[in-house]
Amino acid sequence: MPASTEGIQAPVAPALHGLLRRAVLDHRAAERRRAFAPRLHVGRPGGVTEVLACGPEGGYDHALRADVVAAMLARALRRDRRVPMVWLTRPGDLSVQDVDAAWVSGARTAAAEAGVRLTLVVVTRQGWLDPRSGVGRTWTRLRDRSGER
Repeated sequence: MPASTEGIQAPVAPALHGLLRRAVLDHRAAERRRAFAPRLHVGRPGGVTEVLACGPEGGYDHALRADVVAAMLARALRRDRRVPMVWLTRPGDLSVQDVDAAWVSGARTAAAEAGVRLTLVVVTRQGWLDPRSGVGRTWTRLRDRSGER
């Protein structure tokens, strides 16, 4: 996917890189199965998040995805004044898939309506990817160095 000015741009700021790394670590620790429903997360990796198991993709249209993300953003903003991140955890590799594009579209709409900047990535066991800009990071061997777990 060609790079654009939307989304995360390289080089990634160290604070954001740490949050994205934490999202991958949390996903690896929480999900051991090879096949599972994608999950939408809104909040801060390593902190309190809103989570939705997305289920079969046929059950959500654009309007419903936008409403779901808007509700999750509103709850996260009431809890913490910092603009929350949105990330989708799913099985598979980090190539952009239909489910990614569908949730990006809904999240764009919700963020625009809320008047907040959208930070959105797809997270798998291998790493993260911003499907809008194509910027991402993968790890072969990712270890938790924080001592928190």
